[in-house]
Amino acid sequence: MATAEYAVATVAAAGFGTVLFKLLTSDIIREFLLDLLRQALSSLF
Repeated sequence: MATAEYAVATVAAAGFGTVLFKLLTSDIIREFLLDLLRQALSSLF
């Protein structure tokens, strides 16, 4: 029974990783994160 649970958790983690990768490499999110980083660095200096 534990093996099936591990398999389900592994598939779920792989799916979540794929969605997260696609989201973080999209142009809109990348531009948002870069803009956020620029604002954070410009307020420090």
